Amino acid sequence: MAKFIYILKRLGAMLLTLIVIYVMSFVLIKLLPVEKSIGQGNAARIEEARREALGYNKPIMEQLWIYTKNILTKWDWGTSWKIDYMADVGDVIASRLPPTMLINVYSLLFSIPMGVMLGIFAAIKKNRWQDQVISVLIMLFISVPSYVYAFLVQYILGFKAGWFPLVTSSLYDAGGSWFSWTMFHSMVLPVLSLSFGDIAGLARFTRAELTEQLSSDYMLLARTKGLTRSQATVRHALKNAMVPILPSIISMFVGVIGGSLIIEQIFGVPGIGALFLKSINLKDYDVFMASSMFYTVIGLAANILIDLSYGFLDPRIRMGER
Repeated sequence: MAKFIYILKRLGAMLLTLIVIYVMSFVLIKLLPVEKSIGQGNAARIEEARREALGYNKPIMEQLWIYTKNILTKWDWGTSWKIDYMADVGDVIASRLPPTMLINVYSLLFSIPMGVMLGIFAAIKKNRWQDQVISVLIMLFISVPSYVYAFLVQYILGFKAGWFPLVTSSLYDAGGSWFSWTMFHSMVLPVLSLSFGDIAGLARFTRAELTEQLSSDYMLLARTKGLTRSQATVRHALKNAMVPILPSIISMFVGVIGGSLIIEQIFGVPGIGALFLKSINLKDYDVFMASSMFYTVIGLAANILIDLSYGFLDPRIRMGER
């Protein structure tokens, strides 16, 4: 019962935070000057009617009420006036979602095993030359922003070596498929750019947690019972170290999505990140609101999953209890 109440409280806090961010984003973006698109004849009349229906000529709080009512009753997020003229915002977001999700998923699939394996290897080889080399590389890769890696891999692997395309214009192939060799080949450089920092961060965290577990008293007890160092490490130390490591993997997804905002611009990925920045530059209000809520919901949901995962991974942790 305490766990259920705790989950309800966390969901309530998430909803309250979402509402505050939603209202602030709407009001602040509406304070910017409105720039009407240029239309002629029937197009101009249709545009003006659509603007009137969305309440663009009314006070901000009334616009907020109309906009919110349309979302809750019709799932209507408005209209794009700059990026894709007179297109439904939901369709615009849906068309840009696959590239962003694919790049982030592939980045995590590459980063997680690499980071965990490097961290385990460094912990086992603690204070040896292998550990020293990995530690130096970890500090180097953590200190450099992802967009610097983007320029480096774009120049070295794309421009000089010519192994990969400089931009991901071929991400969506002529056959209408997102899952093809052409798609994967054009995604390698942005995936690498997003992965370096996550690999280093996860390796450092894994090394620290596993090193602490390897030096615990229960490891000495396991060895005295006849287990080898490898058996004790796999059965006990690694299992206990994964309790804080697995929730951190969830938070990595949020970090990767945030980093892809810039990476998508550099590599020309037609994703949500590029759409979000373009909506700000062009003052495409409804597209900005929808993409902002996309990032906000993902961030808040990830935080809740991180909190709840501790209780499910380790039965000793009692959620909602003092």
